[in-house]
This record gives sequence, structure tokens and C-alpha cells, in this order.
Amino acid sequence: MLTPDEILTLIASGESQTLEFKSSFQKEVMETISAFANTSGGKIIIGVNDKGEILGTDAQRSNIPDMINSIKQNTSPSIIPDVDFYKVQNKNILIINAYEFPVKPVAYRGRFFKRFQNSNHLMSSNEIANAHLKSVNSSWDYYPDPNHNIQDISSEKIEAFMNMAEINDSVENVKKKFEFVKKDQITFGAYLLFTKNENAITTTIESGRFSDEISIKDAITIQGDLFSEVEAVMDFVKKHINKAYIITGAPKREERWDYPLDAIREIIINMVVHRDYRVSGHSTVKIFNDRIEFFNYGRLPEDLTIEMIISGNYRSYPRNLQIASVFKEAGLIEKYGSGIKRVIREFSDYGLKEPLFEEIQGGLNVTIFNETTDSGVNEGVNEGVNEGVNEGVNELFKLIEQNPGKRTPFFEKELNTSIKNIERWLKQLKDESKIKFRGAPKTGGYFIKEK
Repeated sequence: MLTPDEILTLIASGESQTLEFKSSFQKEVMETISAFANTSGGKIIIGVNDKGEILGTDAQRSNIPDMINSIKQNTSPSIIPDVDFYKVQNKNILIINAYEFPVKPVAYRGRFFKRFQNSNHLMSSNEIANAHLKSVNSSWDYYPDPNHNIQDISSEKIEAFMNMAEINDSVENVKKKFEFVKKDQITFGAYLLFTKNENAITTTIESGRFSDEISIKDAITIQGDLFSEVEAVMDFVKKHINKAYIITGAPKREERWDYPLDAIREIIINMVVHRDYRVSGHSTVKIFNDRIEFFNYGRLPEDLTIEMIISGNYRSYPRNLQIASVFKEAGLIEKYGSGIKRVIREFSDYGLKEPLFEEIQGGLNVTIFNETTDSGVNEGVNEGVNEGVNEGVNELFKLIEQNPGKRTPFFEKELNTSIKNIERWLKQLKDESKIKFRGAPKTGGYFIKEK
């Protein structure tokens, strides 16, 4: 129970995402209860007007059971909130505590509401579907595809996925384990991941190389299974950006592209994994002289902001759970929700300006820039890169020498750098025959080669 002072403080804070004032118990109260149940819960104070003035209510304690029963009968699934009776400034008020409901969406007389800022809004059909899928821990891509059958997916492509994921099993067992087939019907996700007929895929990625804002020098429409789309977009980007060779003293020359390729691949994988495939529009990649823009359909959830994504301080819930699971199993995703932070770190390590993330036109736009954070970087690129690469390689060599048998995650943490840098330095040390890997792929580790 709240004290009178706590209630006055609450009222003084004003209506918000989680607080509503009503002068009396009416149908709008039940709309708000539905909206709170579909978002993050909240309180409704009855006997206070929208200006925050305490008017009081004629309702008594004896009316509370009837109110609860009315709420229960008019909401589906039925909501039974907590209702408390208070006397503040010699006036009766009621406070209804409506909690977020675990099974969504909750309807009031067949209509679904959501809470946004300090008002209620009717939910769209997509929002209703997403709320339901999320509450049952499922997603659109897990549902049976009524337009295609099991003959439309390729066993060879499933085997290729099994090789990436190091799965030693039969194709049929993998179909069951990952729920690619449900009741003899393939899922939407399975079709997108392993389709035989790539020309029948309507979810394309339009990619273009622009000499200015409107002049296109080269363009390609990329369509196919999702793994192939990632590689095709990567090939197109590499075709239209520059690559320099840097002498490091190692047997092989170091390559430096205009942009960190690992970060670009991460962006493209995020496009493929998190796209809203129910939207008919195309994803796009636009390559300019000074930047590349990646646009993908799919709004962020209302409780997630660009700032939260950049900070990494949020709980990730992939839009397409089946597709995300397959990419993670294949080793193309390290963990849900960590991709953006890795992209930012890669650009920082590369000495380039931080990417720009924007919500526009029903989707997410990522712009990367071929612009250094230090005006002197380009002038001394050979010297700077050589020193950075050699220093990292030397530090890693010492770490392996001091900690034999350790693996990549240990090196990443100890050297406070990206896993891609570790992999690049490990490759150089192996090419120079300075280290070797001993043991099974999942349990072995790196050791110094004896001279």
C-alpha cells in the first residue's frame, strides 16, 4: 500500500507510459488496462483528472469486486488487476495496478491496445501478430509455409549447413531437430534458408555502385537462399571498394581494404537475419565514393532504441528465431545482440569514423564511412598499420608462449581486441610456422612450435 505522500508524489509526476488519470470508472479504464497488459504494465488512478487535480470518486470499497469482475469479463485473456482504495485530501480515490500480461496480446471487447508515452493506441495487425509470437517464444519463420513443400528445399544445402555447424547426423534428423519440417510441411524459415528454386525467392537485396547521388555505374539484384545472399553481397561490395597491399615483413603481404570486411559481413548478416520478410519491399546496398548505405526493412521493437543497440545494454529478441538460430549454429553469429558493438569496435580498430545507425521508412539504415578519425592516418597508413599489426601479433605470440593450450576467446579477453583481429593474427603466426593448434577442434588450443 502507498502512503498519502507517495500518492501525491505519483500524481505530481503526471501521466506517462505507466501512469493514467481517470475521473471515474468507465470503458476507457479497461482500454488502458489492455494497453498496460500489452506493454510494461502501469497504474490507473481513478478520481484524478488529466490535469492532475484530485476530484475524488463516488466509488466505495464495496464497489471494488464489481469493478474487478467487469474488467475480467471484458478482457481476453481475462485480466484480474489489483484495486486499492485510498483517502487522500479527504477524497476517495482508487488505484488500479495493471501488470504486463505474459500471454499477449490482451483485448478489450475484441480490440487490442498498446501504451505509447501517455496515451493508448490501437495495435496494427502486424503488432498483434508479433505480440502473440513473442509471448509464445516463437516467430514467423517457425510457421509452416503453405506455398511450398519439402521438395522445394535442398538436402545439399542442409548438408552444407551441417558442415559449417560440425553436425554429424543425417539430414532427416537435422530437419526434425531444427524444426525445418512440421507435420510434413516446411517452415517459412527453412524455405528462405535452403530453397532449391532461387528465382522464386521474392526477398531480394538490390545492390548498386553510385558515382554520385543519382548516377548508377553498376547494379545487381541478389536473390537466393540466405547464405548465398550474404556471400553475393560481400562479393559485390569487394568488387567496388579499393584494396591496398602493405608490406609487414611477413612472407605474405597484409591486405587493407577501404573498410574492415569483417564489419561489413556482420552488417550484411544482420540484414539477412533480422529483416521483416513479411514486407514486400527490397533491402538495398548503395556504394558511394565516400560511404556505403545498408537499408533493411523491419522496425525496432518499441522498447528498443538505437542508443540501446549501440551501447549493447539490452536483451536481444531476434525477429526471426529460426533463421537466427541456424546462423548462430553455423558460427556466423557469436551471440544475439552483440553484432552492432562488434561493428563499431571493428571500425574503431581500423581508424575509421563510427558507423551511423538510423531508423527510417519502416526499417534500419546503417551508413559506414571511408573517413578516418585522425587526419594523419592516411598519410602514414603503411607505417601505422605495420606497427599495429606487428605489435598485436607479437603480443599474441607472447600470450600463447605464457599460456599454452588456450583458445581464441581467452586471447580476445586478455588483449582487449576483436575476435577478428585475434583470428587474423593467429593466421599470420601459423603462416610463419610459429604456432600450431593441437587437440580436437572444440577442446584443443594453440601452442608455440618448437624450433
